[in-house]
Amino acid sequence: MTHEKILASLRSELNEQTAQMRWTELERFFASGSVISIAPELDLIDVGAHIAADDKDSVQRWMDAGLLHKTSDDQATEWMKNDALLWVVVVKPWILVQHERMTPTAAKQ
Repeated sequence: MTHEKILASLRSELNEQTAQMRWTELERFFASGSVISIAPELDLIDVGAHIAADDKDSVQRWMDAGLLHKTSDDQATEWMKNDALLWVVVVKPWILVQHERMTPTAAKQ
């Protein structure tokens, strides 16, 4: 299978597993260091697919640009105050979260 076919398959699978959750439901995962924040400029499902496919180049590029990072204490505190509703998808061992999710057609990679 080509890389793009693998990514397409992963996107389809992850799209079915994506849900919205309140921050209070995610705090224990944050405490264990497994919550990763995705910037609104990126598509949550696409990022998850690249992580699942072990696409280190894309992940590093997003990290270097500040678009993908472990959720900070400051961000967690803000979300806790508001009990923020986040888009969530699990790509073990990570919990990927995004406060505002763009539609795949709006995301530019």
